[in-house]
Amino acid sequence: MARVRLINGAEQLARPARRELLVVCGDQVLCEPDLQHGELRITGLLPRRTSLYRSSARGRSELIAANVSLLLVVIAPLPEPDLFVADRYLAAAECAGMRAALLLNKCELGIAPQLALQLEALENAGYALLRCSAQSGAGLDELAARLKGETAMLVGQSGVGKSSILRLLVPDSEALVGDLIREEEGRHTTTTSRLHRLPGGGELIDSPGVRDFAPAIEQLDAATCGFVEIARLAPQCRFSDCAHLREPGCAVRAAVESGALCARRYESFRRLGRLRRELSGMRRPGG
Repeated sequence: MARVRLINGAEQLARPARRELLVVCGDQVLCEPDLQHGELRITGLLPRRTSLYRSSARGRSELIAANVSLLLVVIAPLPEPDLFVADRYLAAAECAGMRAALLLNKCELGIAPQLALQLEALENAGYALLRCSAQSGAGLDELAARLKGETAMLVGQSGVGKSSILRLLVPDSEALVGDLIREEEGRHTTTTSRLHRLPGGGELIDSPGVRDFAPAIEQLDAATCGFVEIARLAPQCRFSDCAHLREPGCAVRAAVESGALCARRYESFRRLGRLRRELSGMRRPGG
């Protein structure tokens, strides 16, 4: 079941009319009343402007959100940030054709020097870094202004404060008002994504926290894996099909050695490339 917002602003539960009709958070749907069961039936989808996918453990692509214009990757000083997970979200956004930015929550805790260096490297790559504190409210007005006109999605590790940010931006967000919900059976949990209207304009999708994330391998560019720095350097490589691993004349490796390219980001690129190859192998016919 999904909760849909009607044109008149009312909300109602609705059920897809066909099993093969996949509806995810952010979708714009066509509905008609089912008088027999007293509910709405989702009969069709409007074309998606963007689609965010992840890979399952078996390498299958799973659609998790639609029509997102801005992916906000939330990190915090505590819990210790896994920047490799953040990199994968940024790569997924790049390959899906949507903009992405970093949102540093709990900024009142201060930033360790090593984390500050890594955040600077991501800014140098071209990603905006927004700062806020869900505890003090600092930066929330600026964030709300940044989200006007956007369909943004909060993603990131568990415990970084996504729900706290949401409650401040949308005070009535605990009520399922105007939400489009997709529930998924996990191994031991049920996860839910919800879309909320922001009081100052725009929409915000909250998503469950994760321990790991793998972009859909079908969307990942084989040569760059969605890393914008790699894409900028690749044309300078000696070979047009350079994999940026051991090839001579590789501009990417030269940039790492000179310090022009962040070594951690390059290692993250290598790890995601290995994961892409592993998951691709799992997708063999009959596998």
